Amino acid sequence: MAEVKNKRVILKDYVTGFPKESDMNIVDSTITLKLPQGSDNVVLVKNLYLSCDPYMRTLMSNPQGSINPRAYTPQSAIAGYGVSKVLESGHKDYKEGDLVWGITNWEEYSLIPAAQIHFKIENKDVPLSYYTGILGMPGMTAYTGFFEVGSPKKGENVFVSAASGAVGQLVGQFAKLHGCYVVGSAGTKEKVDLLKNKFGYDEAINYKEEQDLNAVLKRHFPEGIDIYFENVGGKTLDAVLLNMRLNGRIPVCGMISQYNLTEPEGVTNLAHIIYKRVLLQGFIVADFYHLYPKFLEFVLPHIREGKVVYVEDIAEGLEKGPEALVGIFKGHNVGKQVLVVSRE
Repeated sequence: MAEVKNKRVILKDYVTGFPKESDMNIVDSTITLKLPQGSDNVVLVKNLYLSCDPYMRTLMSNPQGSINPRAYTPQSAIAGYGVSKVLESGHKDYKEGDLVWGITNWEEYSLIPAAQIHFKIENKDVPLSYYTGILGMPGMTAYTGFFEVGSPKKGENVFVSAASGAVGQLVGQFAKLHGCYVVGSAGTKEKVDLLKNKFGYDEAINYKEEQDLNAVLKRHFPEGIDIYFENVGGKTLDAVLLNMRLNGRIPVCGMISQYNLTEPEGVTNLAHIIYKRVLLQGFIVADFYHLYPKFLEFVLPHIREGKVVYVEDIAEGLEKGPEALVGIFKGHNVGKQVLVVSRE
């Protein structure tokens, strides 16, 4: 079988500080659309939609100093969550034409171990791109972080940082469905309006316009915060700790404000964890993928009935990958950042 072109996004070298588009190259290579001999448990896929996620920044750092030891290899394609179509399979669970989501490379075609595929896509009455977001890793992160780690009760007070992002927009909606009072923070007027008018947040804060976040939180939460869904870390976490209620919970999902710093910010109010008996718990979504069928049972009816909505920011073409990925650290995206490689 003839070789075909295979455009790829390559990491040039380990990144220190803020990532730049120039840290990545778009390169042309070739691939034979045929499984090599002896490719048991390997799947050949055509990549359709790729997910731009904050955790990918931690994979760009030298693993010796990184918080994430599974670093990318310089001069190789970066990888992340994506939706792909199976072209040929060396694994019994997948066949030609299947649509799947899991970890794939940032390239047009990939040879991937079957173990990197998380789930076959069975529900096709929703946009395929949703499996990079609301029906994929971010949706599972919001669902398990809020319900499994946060253990919410009806009527509780919930604060969400990075609230208009891929995960945050869902946490707020899930909290409202559960009968909670919900406030979110974001970095632009457009995103604040989105939180209140589309995602149903009770109130929203533009953190870039606030000099004293502690005072703002006291105004919105005079009785304190029961659940803080942590996406950013740093000064926001410090202010939240002053405003937690007794036996409050903080599911720690991410710390995007810290990923590009050479010296992370300190947190000074940790003693409040003791006095208020606060549970501060980090979690990794992969630990909860066994709950994916339960999650679909919960979220699909809400999507179909319009009770849960999802906003995507679409970048077209693999060559837009570096710009799209770097942009999420500058707050350029509105909603879930998706990179379209191919629509069929």
